[in-house]
Amino acid sequence: MISTVNLVQRYGKRVLFDKINMTLDGGKRYGLIGANGAGKSTLMKIMSGELEPTDGEVRIQAGSKLGMLGQNQYAFESFSLRDAVLYGNKKLFDAQKEKEKLYVEGDFEDDAVNNRLAELEMICADEDPTYESDVKIEKLLESLGFSSDKHDSLMSSITGGDKFKILLAQVLFLKPDILLLDEPTNNLDIETISWLENELSRHEGVLLIISHDRHFLNGVVTHILDLDFSDIREFTGNYDDWYIAANLVAKQNETDRGKALKEKDELEKFIARFSANASKAKQATSRQKKLDKLDVADIKLSSRRDPSIMFKPHRDIGNEVLEIVNLYKSYDDLKVFENLSLKIEKGDKIALIGSNGVGKTTLLDIIMENITQDSGIFKWGQTITSSYFPQNATDVVVGDNKLYDWLQGHDPKWHIDELRKVLGRMLFSGEEQEKKVSDCSGGEKHRVMLSKMMMDSANFLVLDEPNNHLDLEAIVALGEALHNYQGGVICVSHDRELIDAFANRIIKIKEDGTIIDFDGDYEKFVQEYGH
Repeated sequence: MISTVNLVQRYGKRVLFDKINMTLDGGKRYGLIGANGAGKSTLMKIMSGELEPTDGEVRIQAGSKLGMLGQNQYAFESFSLRDAVLYGNKKLFDAQKEKEKLYVEGDFEDDAVNNRLAELEMICADEDPTYESDVKIEKLLESLGFSSDKHDSLMSSITGGDKFKILLAQVLFLKPDILLLDEPTNNLDIETISWLENELSRHEGVLLIISHDRHFLNGVVTHILDLDFSDIREFTGNYDDWYIAANLVAKQNETDRGKALKEKDELEKFIARFSANASKAKQATSRQKKLDKLDVADIKLSSRRDPSIMFKPHRDIGNEVLEIVNLYKSYDDLKVFENLSLKIEKGDKIALIGSNGVGKTTLLDIIMENITQDSGIFKWGQTITSSYFPQNATDVVVGDNKLYDWLQGHDPKWHIDELRKVLGRMLFSGEEQEKKVSDCSGGEKHRVMLSKMMMDSANFLVLDEPNNHLDLEAIVALGEALHNYQGGVICVSHDRELIDAFANRIIKIKEDGTIIDFDGDYEKFVQEYGH
């Protein structure tokens, strides 16, 4: 349905991709992966017609309708939520709005007006043959968390994250034959991501997705497009299938180029490590069976490198960790939570989940003493030293210092050699360590913040959506690091694979401010409570 012919994109001497030839077929759902900066978003923009390639062309099957997730959250400020979604089908939007205007202002004795109304009615019937556009829009908005009383509110009245949800509803409403989505799970909570996963798995045309959410990719895609070495390589299967096969090839090349692994048990150990969770033994076994059937002959080594994240506490964690008693917090007349009580024990690795806006970040800000609660108390144990990854890390990692100087600014006792080593583990080579913090991308700033946390050597980690801006390899590495960490963890995340990797206790803040405190991993939590 859509193909590229000798597609080339270069910026000066830098070549993003060179002579890409591929065809994406209807009924297939593709995940586009690659390192940050490889050109994934650029390729998608070229395929949508938003950007012109340096050379080559994109061909779309005649009559196919293409839709791409918008990125300008502020393009529809004067629209109601309902109209902003309707605008996803601009032909229908224009026809409906002109028709409404004519019914209010038109002269019905004028034949031209009546003829035009008839033409508009035909357009509406073609674009919305069942006359259910209003119902479809309402269902989309409610599925994305907008209650019916908000559907006529202006876009200017909602938050940036909610504006992004409207852009998502807009492209889904169009029901295009070719659907292009760049990071569609941004700003979505776990429940909404699960809903979107279900919606997209039923898409009948071509679907191309860029996402750093491994669980989401696994649940949706049927094929992987790996953008690497300035080329695209297609692989049948989901992200985990590709990842295991690619790492198998890497292991084969490390030991004896071209030979299969001799010991089955070595492969099983690798899969178990990748799953990073004892409760996933069944999945590891099923992946073993999948791997037996995989043809890895066409899988080549990747240019990407995995970061090496390792948190080592400077002292053991004591029996008293953190106690929260009757915590209450409100903003103006909006109550966030009240009488919130928790006791965090030694060995707890907590995933803090819940819908957007229920107070997850507020709770972390209180226990890290960035804001003050209205009432109630919390008390850290005497042995506890904490390290914090804030949600706004990109606004915290700022300045004109070189990377190692920025780190050393937090503790002059940190030795430059150790700082360089930890930056190297986070994939900053010698030259890259000389760059200014202000010149770093969002993903690079998050890797710098994780470097600081490794240097902190704390025995309790508090993390607020650390996976934002990280690529898939870094998220996998973070999950393993938290799994292996010998201290305590409380982490806010909407990434289900990351939660699966480390959490042994799930705390969900509900919309009424009460909590579900579940002792067990996320897989068991979902079995008992749903998402």
